Amino acid sequence: SVSRISPNLTFVPACLPPDPVEVEELQHFVSSSKRLFVMTGAGISTESGIPDYRSEGVGLYARTDRRPVQHAEFVRSASARQRYWARNFVGWPQFSSHQPNTAHLVLRDWEKLGKLHWLVTQNVDALHTKAGSQRITELHGCTHRVFCLACGDQILRSELQEHFEALNPTWKAEAFGVAPDGDVFLTDEQVCNFQVPACHKCGGILKPDVTFFGDTVSEEKVSFVHQRLAESDSMLVAGSSMQVYSGYRFALAAREKKLPIAVLNIGPTRLDHFASLKLNSRCGELLPLIV
Repeated sequence: SVSRISPNLTFVPACLPPDPVEVEELQHFVSSSKRLFVMTGAGISTESGIPDYRSEGVGLYARTDRRPVQHAEFVRSASARQRYWARNFVGWPQFSSHQPNTAHLVLRDWEKLGKLHWLVTQNVDALHTKAGSQRITELHGCTHRVFCLACGDQILRSELQEHFEALNPTWKAEAFGVAPDGDVFLTDEQVCNFQVPACHKCGGILKPDVTFFGDTVSEEKVSFVHQRLAESDSMLVAGSSMQVYSGYRFALAAREKKLPIAVLNIGPTRLDHFASLKLNSRCGELLPLIV
């Protein structure tokens, strides 16, 4: 049952309970829509215990000076890849065990009812897929898949974990804190002896099937999402400040098409000045109230 999931509020910014007037407004918005286009961001997964980057006071940027790996650095530097994979290896058991929260399950149910036309998530945590959503595009990919930059061969991230363990039987490191993408905090001393496997087919570089900062989403995927948006009659943004252009462009397209746009996010977003409706509540607290 959706209602029985207890939220993890460690990484959720403080906010007031949903205002009854706002609940009514969002209810009217959703009821008026026949083909709802939903875009989600890190703020929908914080209640599953996964931190985001930008939330005031609790996001990674607010708590640390850490920044995510850049695409060019990962591709160019063997030591950057070693550092990335060592941290990811330590963080993977916890990160991969996170489960969907109430908000993910509500959106799955809206899809089953034919209300939700398409879901686009900017998250790489697979929680929508775990919840059972099928009409979904993972805009920035998913950490649960890994591919070779040379030959394109794909393997499951869980399978790669076994290769890491085989290559590093005596390597141990204790993690200090966890980041939004499953990364953890390790020192350079901890990382320096970690062995990273190559592609078993061609010996190429293995990379998570995610769009790192500084990389771009493929034109095919962008075009596909624009097509789904063109078929929709309204847009709901849940748990995203929309600071990243790869997602923001679809809100601009929705505005151009004069679609009504509702935003559910704790804190300001780039859409606040043109959204039809802005709600400052937890996704897992407000969405279940919509019938």
